[in-house]
Amino acid sequence: MAEFSGFQTIPDYYGEKVFSVKTMKNYLSDKAFKSLSATIKSGGKLDPNYAGEIAEAMKTWAVSKGATHYTHWFQPLTGGTAEKHDSFIEPDGEGGCILEFSGDELIQGEPDASSFPSGGLRPTFEARGYTGWDPTSPAFIKEGPQGATLCIPTYFVGWHGEALDKKTPLLRSMKALSKEIDRLAKILGIKAKQPSYATLGGEQEYFLIDREFYYQRIDLVQTGRTLFGKEPAKHQQMADHYFGAIKDRVIAFMEDIDRELWKLGAPVTTRHNEVAPGQYELAPIFENQNLAVDHNMLTMEVMQKVALKHGLVCLLHEKPFLGVNGSGKHNNWSVTGPDGKNWLSPGSNPHENERFLIMLCAVIKAVDEYAELLRAAIASAGNDHRLGSHEAPPAIISIYLGEQLNDIIEQIEKSGKAKATKEGGTLEVGVDSLPTLPRHASDRNRTSPFAFTGAKFEFRAVGSGQSLSGANIAINTAVATVLSDINDELEKAGKKNLNKAVQKVLQDILKKHKKVIFNGDNYTADWVKEAKKRGLPNLKTTPEALKAIRTPKIEKAFEKMGVLTKKEFESRNEIYQETYETILKYEADLMVDMARTLLIPAALDYADGLAETIKNVEGINKTKSTATRDLLKRVTTLTEDAIAAADALEKVPAGATVKQLAAMKALRAPVDQLEGLVPAENWPLPSYAEMLFIS
Repeated sequence: MAEFSGFQTIPDYYGEKVFSVKTMKNYLSDKAFKSLSATIKSGGKLDPNYAGEIAEAMKTWAVSKGATHYTHWFQPLTGGTAEKHDSFIEPDGEGGCILEFSGDELIQGEPDASSFPSGGLRPTFEARGYTGWDPTSPAFIKEGPQGATLCIPTYFVGWHGEALDKKTPLLRSMKALSKEIDRLAKILGIKAKQPSYATLGGEQEYFLIDREFYYQRIDLVQTGRTLFGKEPAKHQQMADHYFGAIKDRVIAFMEDIDRELWKLGAPVTTRHNEVAPGQYELAPIFENQNLAVDHNMLTMEVMQKVALKHGLVCLLHEKPFLGVNGSGKHNNWSVTGPDGKNWLSPGSNPHENERFLIMLCAVIKAVDEYAELLRAAIASAGNDHRLGSHEAPPAIISIYLGEQLNDIIEQIEKSGKAKATKEGGTLEVGVDSLPTLPRHASDRNRTSPFAFTGAKFEFRAVGSGQSLSGANIAINTAVATVLSDINDELEKAGKKNLNKAVQKVLQDILKKHKKVIFNGDNYTADWVKEAKKRGLPNLKTTPEALKAIRTPKIEKAFEKMGVLTKKEFESRNEIYQETYETILKYEADLMVDMARTLLIPAALDYADGLAETIKNVEGINKTKSTATRDLLKRVTTLTEDAIAAADALEKVPAGATVKQLAAMKALRAPVDQLEGLVPAENWPLPSYAEMLFIS
């Protein structure tokens, strides 16, 4: 069989755009390599003595890849990424140039960045900001049309060290969680082989539509979602798109995405059609949480860039189309302990069982005590449209464990220990052995916001366009806070009484916090009533969620764990509230503009044509055109309703978000009905039926 000319297998190009550990070994001295490797593994500070050598090596490698510039790549509170490019060139004084990149330039940058949101942390006259190199996330090459840029992942802080980004508190929360897990390992007598760390696998859902249609929809261009649009007769009712054969045009896009992300060292592994037509999903292999977040930010950027090359546009809004599935980002969270094992996976010996059950109960308590924080972490104007239907979990935060684990915790709650599982065998924490649970000890519950799905918890409520940082900052901080309290109790008990202390701690947690466990259908009205009886919060909107987290308990948790100061916490709430109100305001303004300048005129033109037709037909036939007159009446009535609704929406003051949403809904209703009456060739916007089904 003939070989393909120039054919490369995945290992040939995987990570070729990354200054990885494997790559840096070829560019650094042994001492510099060992120092940087130790920094990457421990998450500590880099030895400044090697900064210059590392910078030179990174520049040499980047230039060999075509790079002319470098940038500190950071993640401000806009929710996206940011970069300012500087070239390597330095005039040599003789009419030429040399290429320079110093250790100082590698370690710290000053992007100014005065226009990024700070929530009052920085007044205009003190707008200096600094980026600092994060060695735990490798530098990479981003290619442009004519060249390339060396991108250095960094955190972003203000003049006084305040966190102005998503990465800084994420790293802090990871450190706090690692500290408490290592502390627990020491209490349990587990030998440390490595630093513990949080792991993450972030599944990414998205829509693809034809680029031509996208640019005909000003609402998609400006807001990411369709503000108007009649539901098509057929969409996802038959579930025939889900896991179906992937169309050639889409698979070509997916193949390019895989190649580009593999070159960047992002371990994407799964791709498939999602439920709604035009909707798809990709998923990576688990990684260190910080790196996984960076890779997901890169994934979103690459997806949008590659889509354009295929004549498509990638939509990452949580609800681009009303009436069909929205898009989420399933946040698969777990931890690797200092023994190198997954601590959310039950083992085959008493110590591993003990470790697993402590972690399980810590998560249960954390989700119950900090439900408001978890809800606020995934709150946004876009996600509010998605939560609660079409496979998106509701705003009530609860945990799904499944029948087997639920049986175990009920036994522990009653007696402090579990003597049997539904699979058979025995369990007594720290004494008898629990038979290894199957990797998937229960069915999946797609309606649960926080589900145990086998050695991990899946937080399904994160929106597709959101950074994964927020959700993981919340989970890490909540679990670390609870573990800190558990560790305090176990340390007081001492080694002799450790087993009894563990049993008591677990029993106390389950008695108080089992109310957050729900294994049924989260969509039902009965669950809403039951959740209310249990005292679980139901924060349906972003303003409700942001208001609910402004409590001393949550502020104290962030401060105790060293994740956010009170000032930083308050500033973020201000930013997120302002962002929500701003989005609603420009969506409302755009709706009014579209209605008045595009959609109402189209309806009036059609009504004028109908009136002329009635006049001509009745003039010839001398009979009343009853059905046509009824049609004209429907069109004119809906048009009048739309005009009145547009006027009413325009009068709603900024910040009155509840009234704004109601007025937007009131305007959309008659316009969407008009779309079903006005001939398609006269309607100025591509329809849902056209956009959702890619040819």
